Amino acid sequence: MDTVITQHPAQRRILAVLVAAQVLSGAGLAAGITVGALLAQDMLGATSAAGLPAALFTIGSALAAVLIARVSGLHGRRAGLAGGYLAGAAGALGVVIAAATDNVVLLFIALFVYGAGSSTNLQARYAGADLAAPQRRGRAVSTVLVATTLGAVLGPNLVTPTGALARSWGVPALAGPFILAAFAYTAGAIVLWVMLRPDPLLTARSLPVDPVTTGNSSGNPRLLLIGATTMVVIQLVMIAIMTMTPVHMQHHGHGLTATGFVIAVHVAGMFLPSPLSGWLVDRFGRLPVIAASGVTLLTAGLVAGFAPAESVALLTVALGLLGLGWNLGLVSGTALITDAVPLESRASVQGRIDMAIAVAGATGGMASGFVVASSSYPALSFAGGIIALALVPLVVVRPRVKV
Repeated sequence: MDTVITQHPAQRRILAVLVAAQVLSGAGLAAGITVGALLAQDMLGATSAAGLPAALFTIGSALAAVLIARVSGLHGRRAGLAGGYLAGAAGALGVVIAAATDNVVLLFIALFVYGAGSSTNLQARYAGADLAAPQRRGRAVSTVLVATTLGAVLGPNLVTPTGALARSWGVPALAGPFILAAFAYTAGAIVLWVMLRPDPLLTARSLPVDPVTTGNSSGNPRLLLIGATTMVVIQLVMIAIMTMTPVHMQHHGHGLTATGFVIAVHVAGMFLPSPLSGWLVDRFGRLPVIAASGVTLLTAGLVAGFAPAESVALLTVALGLLGLGWNLGLVSGTALITDAVPLESRASVQGRIDMAIAVAGATGGMASGFVVASSSYPALSFAGGIIALALVPLVVVRPRVKV
């Protein structure tokens, strides 16, 4: 059955289409997020409002994960992903209108809807694995993930020109990146709707034998629990430490250039290692890579915690490792969940897990500020590393299947 799936003529085309859509959506996502906090702060005239976009965006992303999964389960990935990107485009357009009319209520509603774009971008990785043979699922997931890097790098670099474009249209400059996001998400939706044929999930269901249910890991609740726990933990730890690193650096006199460089390395660590992570998952199995993710995140927490506040170099290393650990966990966890869930319930289970991931990220972001305020950034980093280390004993007692 693996041979049939590997040789399916649609798989290569599906991956190419998903990569194209990810590049477009990555540009829209990164450009909008770059200035979301600044736009809210400018419209409300209060620094305390800067955190609202991230909160609304995250909540919207969590809800969208379930809705996109439900549509995908009923009508296929093409409908679910294209609809999610169109919702993200509508949210981005709403932000532009809110900025032009100085309508704060509309801004908050639009940011909530805009979160659908992020959720869709993340769920696209599942579509890459639908027709992949079990021994190539890690690489299929990583191919879709690494494409996000191209758009994520391009988007922030277009903030200035899109701001100039917005001003020429009589719209505040900070709304410019959301104009790009609206176009990028719409383009991604069109690419998927027109070109994602045949639909990967519906095609997999139509095969005479389900490559998942014939595997020896299918229906194993422990594997599903390990995969879901892995992705929740890595998101919680990554968001918590990443969120407070710029604040920590600012408090110790580092400028925006240094902070931007550290975060850029972190983002690169989140996506660029995807091909390596995919190969490791397929070559050595899901569980060893999950354990490696926990150890890598622990190392990142220790380096960040022990790094002198004035050392940009060590903070850069720490945040790079933080991104790498997250990537290892996401690729291995995604492959494990795909292994463990039959096709008929795959989309709905994946959607609920992605909702949990979004909630974990929001929890980590909110809790991180309280931890640093009541203790310190090193304490937050150490705590995050210890939490991540829990992934190692989680996979030590392996089930009686090869994963």
